[in-house]
Amino acid sequence: MAAIAESAYIEKKAAAVRRGGSDDLRFRSLTWLASIAVMAIFAGVIASLLIGAMPAIKAFGLSFVTNEVWNPVTEKFGALASIYGTLITSFLAMLLAVPVGIGIAIFLTEICPRPLRRPIGISIELLAGIPSIIFGIWGLFVFAPAFQQGLQPWLIDLFANVPLLQIFLAGPPYGIGIFTASIILTVMILPFISAVTRDVFETVPPTLKEAAYAMGCTTWEVMWRVVLPFARTGVVGGAMLALGRALGETMAVTFVIGNAHHIQSSLFAPGTTISATIANEFTEAVGDLYLSSLIEMGLILFVITFVVLASAQLMLGALERRAGGVSG
Repeated sequence: MAAIAESAYIEKKAAAVRRGGSDDLRFRSLTWLASIAVMAIFAGVIASLLIGAMPAIKAFGLSFVTNEVWNPVTEKFGALASIYGTLITSFLAMLLAVPVGIGIAIFLTEICPRPLRRPIGISIELLAGIPSIIFGIWGLFVFAPAFQQGLQPWLIDLFANVPLLQIFLAGPPYGIGIFTASIILTVMILPFISAVTRDVFETVPPTLKEAAYAMGCTTWEVMWRVVLPFARTGVVGGAMLALGRALGETMAVTFVIGNAHHIQSSLFAPGTTISATIANEFTEAVGDLYLSSLIEMGLILFVITFVVLASAQLMLGALERRAGGVSG
């Protein structure tokens, strides 16, 4: 009897193992399908953009990215002004947002009174959920007049005799332009940087910070020498996430950048970005070459974003390897 019961038990366990193996196989198949679907979508987007942009690629070649002329009447199209506007607004936004976002994260994790940490943190995260068109309206009706009447004239007078800066901060105070678009982008990407950085800072082992404080370090020294080196990979990842948002932002930038297809040295002058150009002119694109040029601009933006994110991944990998080598 005991032998029969043991045999039945073994058979039951074997059946359970077989069922578990089949469930595991189905799970692995589903995950494979999901990954293949992502790659198929990625390839489909690239193929669609390439097919749509082919007439413009054949017509203009490399001059499309080296020429700033944009004239739908004569069908002369160049994306240089839009590429410049996209890169310069994103660069200025990151230049302003990264230190401020890291400062907010330091305040929330180390300095802010505990009862206020959650309300302030939630407020920052809710800022990321505001539609971009609201930021655009806010920038057009609040920021632009304030900049035109106050900030920009003050900056023009302040740096009038400063070499180099007098070139970039000069000209008529339009209110709208590259500078205003960069400020709006700064406000929009701040929640991404600060929220990710705060979460990464909270993963730092308390014993490391306590040991630094025990040695007499100040809060600044603890953050600079302990927390930031430990969390630098996450900080860079959050910054790259924000950069991806800045590169592709459309409506908010369209409201305040001025939408001018010209490259000017002054940051106060109107300009344009790839996203703003596509949003403004896609519905008015009459003719295959006009439409194809807009699609090629979308392809260029896709390539820029891909290169930036791929470079970020390589940078993160290098940081992780360096950290591993140091700890080893």
